[in-house]
Amino acid sequence: MARLALLCFNRYIVGVPGRLQTEIRQTRPFPHPAEEAFLNLQRTAGWLMGGVEETLRSFGLTHPQYNVLRILAGAGPGGLPCGEVAARMITRDPDITRLLDRMEKRGHVRRGRTPEDRRIVRACLTPEGAATLRSLEKPVRDAIRSPLAPLGAVKLAQLTALLEEIRIQMEGEASI
Repeated sequence: MARLALLCFNRYIVGVPGRLQTEIRQTRPFPHPAEEAFLNLQRTAGWLMGGVEETLRSFGLTHPQYNVLRILAGAGPGGLPCGEVAARMITRDPDITRLLDRMEKRGHVRRGRTPEDRRIVRACLTPEGAATLRSLEKPVRDAIRSPLAPLGAVKLAQLTALLEEIRIQMEGEASI
């Protein structure tokens, strides 16, 4: 904690450039700590996603497709209405229909109208989709854990709490 306080002091009081400022070769300091934090978050998320996407690419999948496989696996054999799949996505995909079209062509999902309400289209995971998901379990877990695990459980819990706090604050502002 003392090291973190010293880093903050050096950066914002003394004007010592942070790592991001050096990485992106920015000569002037960031105008506000929030801007530096936002750009750091973007750069780190991009780096972390790169490792996961590389793993998924080796299986011929994109991250949104993997996300759909996980969502449908969690939904069980009854699947979910397509709109519910879209609502549960980690990152929003503006065209869930085309995403599901591609996955259906590959045999990962199947869609159909429900007999109770023909307006609702449900998506279900196929046995092929489930097999693909099982084969991805360890490689994706490793791609996620390896860069983050060195932080340790306490720092990871702090990071999670901070990120959740940001989303809670933004949800509150959106409802105003």
